[in-house]
Amino acid sequence: MLKTTPFTDIHIALGAKMHEFAGYNMPIQYGTIAAEHRCVREAVGVFDVSHMGEFWVKGEKAEAFLQRITTNDIRKISAGKAQYTCFPNGKGGIVDDLIIYKYSTTKFFLVVNAANVQKDWDWVCKQNEEGHFDCQIENASDRYAQLAVQGPKATEVLQQLTDANLSAIPYYAFREWSFAGVQPVIISNTGYTGAGGFELYFAPEHGKRIWDAIFKVGEGYGIQPIGLGARDSLRLEKWYCLYGHDIDDTTSPLEAGLGWITKFVDGNDFIDRPLLEQQKAEGVKRKLVHFVMKERGIARNGYEICNAEGQTIGNVTSGIMIPDSTDSIGMGYVLTPYSAFDGIIYIKIRDKLIPAKVVK
Repeated sequence: MLKTTPFTDIHIALGAKMHEFAGYNMPIQYGTIAAEHRCVREAVGVFDVSHMGEFWVKGEKAEAFLQRITTNDIRKISAGKAQYTCFPNGKGGIVDDLIIYKYSTTKFFLVVNAANVQKDWDWVCKQNEEGHFDCQIENASDRYAQLAVQGPKATEVLQQLTDANLSAIPYYAFREWSFAGVQPVIISNTGYTGAGGFELYFAPEHGKRIWDAIFKVGEGYGIQPIGLGARDSLRLEKWYCLYGHDIDDTTSPLEAGLGWITKFVDGNDFIDRPLLEQQKAEGVKRKLVHFVMKERGIARNGYEICNAEGQTIGNVTSGIMIPDSTDSIGMGYVLTPYSAFDGIIYIKIRDKLIPAKVVK
């Protein structure tokens, strides 16, 4: 039986097209993906992302523990800030990518991908036990619902429901505050759309109250509920990786262009550091590239990427036709010699080689 969120009945009542995702019955779209994509880019949209996972990590060694099991440098951010990072898997791959919210050096809130909650939980518990960190860790996923309110008008809408100064919350920062009469609510500026906005974390029993309050104040701003279809097109338009497509247990952070969250600094003895340092020194054999199709065609996950001679040099991981655009874009891994910007690669679509340009 599929899991539900506090908003499942609302989605169904609104006529959303529902489908299984990470074990949940989730809305894929309400109208058209193009219209929902446009709404987020131009106004404000609301995503139900209550299927995401949340862990608490607390204790005297909490910071040292996270320093060990993630590739970024958690010491470099202060309380009230968030950090994008990943769990290396001990074999050069990625267990998951995640966001860490730092309350203090002894208290952290981790947000992980919905499809990986159990896998991540088992990994974190194993590392805590084997490393003798003695952290108090809690899988609090069932204690939180989450709405992502995204778009250029999101701040103006949400500000009507809290006395926290939302404009004073920088990108990748958060506050715990009262919102729509509910307290505490974690208000986070770490969006996955590139359109601006906030994520709200709160107890599930307050879900309908918060949903209704947001849509009431958002009436004059063109607010709409947005499904996972547009969430995917929005993130891909901004070249954001999606776990299970663009990164996974077989891809290294360096291959995926995530060297910027892989910090080879003093005191950062994370899992896989020697292996990844060697990989950096020797150079990776393949790289994740972003490309724009030069002719008509949509690159789909799994399609072969070829060179001009028709030899396979990699595979597509994600691809779409951008809504309201003639641009068809995608991402995929190719052999490193073919990863140069402005280079031409070929996507094999129904036995035809369609040219694409590698872009920054």
